[in-house]
Amino acid sequence: MAVLVDPLREYPDTGLPFRSWSHLVSDESFEELHAFAAGLGIPRRFFQGDHYDLPAHLRVRALELGAVPVTTRDLLARMAGPRGDRARSRAQRRPARVRGPGAAG
Repeated sequence: MAVLVDPLREYPDTGLPFRSWSHLVSDESFEELHAFAAGLGIPRRFFQGDHYDLPAHLRVRALELGAVPVTTRDLLARMAGPRGDRARSRAQRRPARVRGPGAAG
């Protein structure tokens, strides 16, 4: 089981003191996520219902403490909670990708 972080993304119009952040989630439980966030010094009141937002400096620290870097698509598919459940459901309904002639595989 793991705590996951996606890549930094730019959010320029938030009015916050930082413009880029990533998301911190757990693929196990919110308890695991809250404990990891507390270890980063993030107050529980910053919990966004299923994730924490991480500015760049906290993303670096999270990776040092063992968070696993993943794509945003993987993060959504693996995260605990209703949003992760919906992403997994959509992925199951999505038709398999068909490779064209000459595609490497």
